[in-house]
Amino acid sequence: MTQPEVTPGLVVVDKPSGWTSHDVVGRGRRLAGTRKVGHAGTLDPMATGVLLLGIGRATRLLGQLQLTDKAYDATIRLGQATVTEDAEGEVVSTTPASHLSAEQIERALEPLRGEISQVPSAVSAIKVDGQRAYARVRAGEDVRLAARPVRVSELSVRAVRPAGGLVDVDVHVECSTGTYVRALARDLGESLGVGGHLTMLRRTRVGPFTLEHAATLEDLAQDWQVIGLDTVTRLAFASYDLTQEQADDVRFGRTLTSIDLGAPGPVALFDPVGTFLALYEQRGATARPVSVFV
Repeated sequence: MTQPEVTPGLVVVDKPSGWTSHDVVGRGRRLAGTRKVGHAGTLDPMATGVLLLGIGRATRLLGQLQLTDKAYDATIRLGQATVTEDAEGEVVSTTPASHLSAEQIERALEPLRGEISQVPSAVSAIKVDGQRAYARVRAGEDVRLAARPVRVSELSVRAVRPAGGLVDVDVHVECSTGTYVRALARDLGESLGVGGHLTMLRRTRVGPFTLEHAATLEDLAQDWQVIGLDTVTRLAFASYDLTQEQADDVRFGRTLTSIDLGAPGPVALFDPVGTFLALYEQRGATARPVSVFV
């Protein structure tokens, strides 16, 4: 394989099971020929699917991309609870669940939809007194995290399947950043009195980037596919096309006056020939730089 040029942009990886997100970044660095590679939104080793890699200057977009909504396909096993709330953890309880009907499961899901207060999974990367929660759990501590507001815009059942004395529930989830699908499985199992955990998790979307944009690491080793900054920012952010005079000001990070970008939050600004220059944010009648890329 010919070593690719280091083109700034986004690579959408279909992460394989068994790999950590850091493992994927390491492979991305070798394939891109640069250490300036990062990811937006960690996926657990068990999980597969969309993982965004920022290459070169595009790593500066990752913090914004991590805040976008995400979508998942998952399987929840009812009747067993595990210490990690997924299939990688030790089973801590088993309760017959074959009596559960699809109607009972649907009723139990209703409180988990919409704007909810969710206690994150204890086996998470959230820091407690400077140490990751998952590290404290693995050291034998009983970790209890504070509930936080999240949004579950869709939690729909695709199938309900008997699994011995247990029940597997295939679901599709669309949610805000910070939502733990493992915690949804835990809470569903607890509300039904039988316990629950995830046996499968596949991320199908991060913001506008879906599995249709994604490639496996094997495919990327043969054909390194980078979505350029101009395309990434048009897809991921509201956009605004500048005059030449405005573009000259933006190149120096100057505040733009008497302007309406037309959208809240970071807006991608482009020069008259369509080159991405910066992210700006509306502040009253002016727009100020969030990050300048030229």
